[in-house]
Amino acid sequence: MEAPVCLIETSPEGTLAVRPEALQVLEGITQPVVVVAIAGLYRTGKSYLMNRLAGKSKGFSLGSTIQSHTKGIWMWCLPHPRRAGHTLVLLDTEGLGDVEKDNTKKDAWIFSLAILLSSTLVYNSLGTIDGQVLEKLHYVTELTKHIKVKAAEAGGGREAATRFVQVFPDFIWAVRDFTLQLEIDGCPITEDEYLERALTLDSDGSEKATEAKKCIRNFFPSRKCFTFDRPAGRRALPRLEELQEYQLEPDFRVAARRFCNHIWDEARPMTILEGHQVTGTALGNLAQTYVASINSGVVPCVENAVLALAQMENAAAVKEALARYAELMGQRAKLPTETLQELLDLHAQCQGEALAVFTGRAFKNDGATFQDQLMGDLAARREEFCRQNEEASTARCKAALAEASRELEDKIGDGSYSVPGGYQRFLADQKEMEERYRQEPGKGIKADKVLEEFLTSKKAMARLILRTDKALTEKEKELAEQAQALTAEMQQKLEIEKWRIEKRVVKHLKQQRDNKLKDNALGREEQKKQPRQEAEAPKENNKPGWLEMVTETIKLVNSFKTGDIGTVVYDGQWEKFTPVSRGSGRMALKSEIRKGSESHGEVKAGTCPGESRSVIPNGGNLPGSRTSLGAAQTNTGNLPLLVQLFRPMRHQTGQRCGIVPRTQTDSSRSQRTSHQGPPTPGARALRPESEEAVHSLDLGHHPPGPLALK
Repeated sequence: MEAPVCLIETSPEGTLAVRPEALQVLEGITQPVVVVAIAGLYRTGKSYLMNRLAGKSKGFSLGSTIQSHTKGIWMWCLPHPRRAGHTLVLLDTEGLGDVEKDNTKKDAWIFSLAILLSSTLVYNSLGTIDGQVLEKLHYVTELTKHIKVKAAEAGGGREAATRFVQVFPDFIWAVRDFTLQLEIDGCPITEDEYLERALTLDSDGSEKATEAKKCIRNFFPSRKCFTFDRPAGRRALPRLEELQEYQLEPDFRVAARRFCNHIWDEARPMTILEGHQVTGTALGNLAQTYVASINSGVVPCVENAVLALAQMENAAAVKEALARYAELMGQRAKLPTETLQELLDLHAQCQGEALAVFTGRAFKNDGATFQDQLMGDLAARREEFCRQNEEASTARCKAALAEASRELEDKIGDGSYSVPGGYQRFLADQKEMEERYRQEPGKGIKADKVLEEFLTSKKAMARLILRTDKALTEKEKELAEQAQALTAEMQQKLEIEKWRIEKRVVKHLKQQRDNKLKDNALGREEQKKQPRQEAEAPKENNKPGWLEMVTETIKLVNSFKTGDIGTVVYDGQWEKFTPVSRGSGRMALKSEIRKGSESHGEVKAGTCPGESRSVIPNGGNLPGSRTSLGAAQTNTGNLPLLVQLFRPMRHQTGQRCGIVPRTQTDSSRSQRTSHQGPPTPGARALRPESEEAVHSLDLGHHPPGPLALK
């Protein structure tokens, strides 16, 4: 505090009131307090002495007139200069015996409050300690009327004094402006000895002085006395606050220093019944309790005040202990914990420290009522922390699960599992998601439960995926079966169609063979007539006949190397048949057959070493008709290579139609293969070998000699 504040103010009607601003200051002091109160007659320099205790030249207001300056009780709270962890509280009281006061009873209450609210009481007086001064200290004799130690007083005399001693402060008598020599019979005495001689009971004193001596001796067993010279000269006293230390009287400075050192070193912290130390908060509560009793007309009772203080202090101790528990748990608890036991162990540690805080402040906790309340509150706090731990764990687990299942949720959303086999893929992805989730650290005690709830929530989706999978798989099987059946049906239709085509081909070949036979028969007749017709024919119509063209062709073929073969296109007349290119074992021949200026085809030659050649005409009406000289190669090794003539629309390169191996006989070449009915599906249809060859020229295998017409 920078300056003193009024703690208890008085009104003209004689009522007392505790100032809120002072209570606010005291509530902020949780340390033990050393309370020094000063009382005495007005205009005796009490405030200046308290300023010296504060180590300040100014603080409590000083008066320089005959009027009383301090009203009520003023308070100044300062850090204790010698005791660490303690607060020094100075109380300056209103002067006693002011003739201007209308209510003299107020002095008794001010004096009583100074005793009840302090651990050291300084009584300040002027001059000497004599009978007159003791008579004015009659407030001490009235203490039993204004203060009660027990609610039900029993006994009196020494027993009552003993009870007062337990609650009364230490007593210091400060004698101001002392001018006497501390000697008795020429022997020096101490200030304390001077006080004790002044309190000695004798028969010469007045009754009031004697009663005052008894009360001081009985109620204040710890007594001390300090004598002070006048601090400054008469002219300097009105401006005493402005004087520097060196301007004060040396004897006063010495006495003031001894006084302050004694207070700072020896003044004990304030305690109440059973030795419980009072804090600033407790001091404020006591002040309110005592003032309330005085205003209500009831004598302040220390026991009742202590019980009321115990209620307030124990309740405050519970509050402080809970605050300490919350502070420790907030510092040490890192939620969520991995196990419940980890949190319970931490709770036990913090609970022990909270109980220590409660025990250090609580007192008169009869029946352990407040401690039981504290334990109940701590149990509730434990449950709250457990709940918070579960919530923190749940939140952490859900966050980890959301991250781990993001890919799974995306696949569910885009229908990745709505395919055949999707259920097994879903189960595999879900298992992988579980592994990622379990590897995430710091999930807390709800890790398994949150995962279980998540998997439970996905069961409906899993069943839906399973049903979809089964439906799609069955549909796929059905479609596959339908496709297989359709394929088989189409294959069967193709086989049937192939059989029909082959049947028509065979029929056509048969018809063609019959026609060729007829043509051959006619050809033989024509051969007989040929010499005569040639002789008779005009020169302009003298064109090469069919036999000549075949002969020329044979000559041309005989000019090839062994194994060469070609294809020639006829269209009415033969013109030329020339090589185009040669390669390693192969030759290309080009034949141009013209009718007017139109070109109709070419011949290509291949190799087949060691095979004979045959030419097969395509009917008897070769001159003037469009026919082809085609080439084919058998699949049987080392067979004769044949050159065939086909009609243009019947020519199919690479088929084995009309191929007659040299090793076959005429009878085998004339045989036909017939099919009874359509082929069986899947079975390979047989192709006829030589039904289309109605007439052939067997050229044999005797290169390089000429080919013979058969």
